[in-house]
Amino acid sequence: MAVPGQKPKPHIQAVREGTYRPDRNSEGARFAPLSPVEPDWSELLPGDDPEGVRGKAADVWARTIPALVHSAGLTDAQRETAIEYCVTVARLWQAERELSRSGLVVETERGNVKSPWVTIVNQYRAHFRALTGELGLSPASATRITPPESGGDDDGIFD
Repeated sequence: MAVPGQKPKPHIQAVREGTYRPDRNSEGARFAPLSPVEPDWSELLPGDDPEGVRGKAADVWARTIPALVHSAGLTDAQRETAIEYCVTVARLWQAERELSRSGLVVETERGNVKSPWVTIVNQYRAHFRALTGELGLSPASATRITPPESGGDDDGIFD
């Protein structure tokens, strides 16, 4: 069951904002600041790839993950969430293409029924929304992410 109220802020964000209180905030997990390593998409998504799902996942990784490393401090320990996001976007893209080809209604021996692709699209879209919120990729969730203070050589990389 869901817990009511706002999602708690990460510990480091509360510290940065000066709102940290030991009785309300926990430190949570701390991860080494290593950038996530892109997976081998052909190993992760084996088999025929007629729709270019591997290419789409790689494209999403290249466009999104470096920005998340810089803006949100995404680390290698959180790599699986990043991979899941890329695969979800690629699969959603694949399902939308199939839905466009087959239509919303398909004819079966029992008559016209809703295409199974509608269900698949809806499930991937719900998963996409959840991951977008977790990673701070929607406009609303991005306002809740505080950039890490890196002080490293990559300062100003996106300026």
